[in-house]
Amino acid sequence: MSDALINGLAGAGGGIIAQLITYPLQTVNTRQQTERDLKKEKRKLGTIEQMCQVVKQEGWERLYGGLTPSLVGTTASQGVYYYFYQIFRNKAESKALERQKKGIGDGSVGMLSSLIVAALSGCVNVLLTNPIWVVVTRMQTHTNILRKDHSNRLATPALEETVLSAIEPFSYSTGHAIQEVYDEAGFWGFWKGVFPTLIMVSNPAMQFMLYETMLKKLKKQRSLSKPDNNGVTALEIFLLGALAKLGATVVTYPLNVVKARLQAKQVATGDRRHQYKGTMDAILKMIRYEGFYGFYKGMSTKIVQSVLAAAVLFMIKEELVKGARLLLVKDGIHTVKSKLP
Repeated sequence: MSDALINGLAGAGGGIIAQLITYPLQTVNTRQQTERDLKKEKRKLGTIEQMCQVVKQEGWERLYGGLTPSLVGTTASQGVYYYFYQIFRNKAESKALERQKKGIGDGSVGMLSSLIVAALSGCVNVLLTNPIWVVVTRMQTHTNILRKDHSNRLATPALEETVLSAIEPFSYSTGHAIQEVYDEAGFWGFWKGVFPTLIMVSNPAMQFMLYETMLKKLKKQRSLSKPDNNGVTALEIFLLGALAKLGATVVTYPLNVVKARLQAKQVATGDRRHQYKGTMDAILKMIRYEGFYGFYKGMSTKIVQSVLAAAVLFMIKEELVKGARLLLVKDGIHTVKSKLP
């Protein structure tokens, strides 16, 4: 089994576990990002308050709306990303060693090369998996948008609740979301928000650059203090992953909000402030009608969710890689011994 495949499978496994743990936070964050209430005097609900509100009004299952396609997307994204990341990194390491033989550098992959490797891996991942995340966004925000559409059209609160109570028992499935996207924009509708998402590859690129840099320094310090042991613990991997994700999230969060706005169902009202034709149109309207605050809606929730998810993912992925390599080594030793006379 190749090292790239081991990393791809380990990344997918870590991503699934991290997704299951943090999914309710992700659902709430997506709703916060796509909230288009322009009344600034309205008190914004906190993360815990909003989670409780969703449970009270819509039931526990709505916190996991779109979980199935999200798990598929996480598995595909992490698998694709780590697979190509390892391939590109192996090539970067080979070139670094070639340069060292020529007397250039120390044979290690520098920060710029790490950034390029992560960015290329991210671009491949985005282009292949964007349709899945469009569907996930629709399913996470479905009930929220449904309530807004009807509340803008129905005459009284009593009539609104009567209609919603009749509508909401019908499940909004993955198939419904796919059909809705296709009916709205055809085949290319599944690549809505791909432009800001491609720019957002800077997030995992920065994340991995920070992670690899901190990991390299930690191993170097460990080898100086303990020459016979330069390994790192699962807890240290957890903390490094959290720090790397925190730095990357703070820088790229506004693009995440724009992407969510584009991928969510457009509000069916005559108010053009709520309707976006593309990335630049969304950015300009958000600046004009919501100010720069609009680009940071739900940021605290996102930081908690993404940092926790990234830390769990890194920790589990590294442990899975170690376990797989150990099993392969033991299997190789067993095979050799079985061939001995």
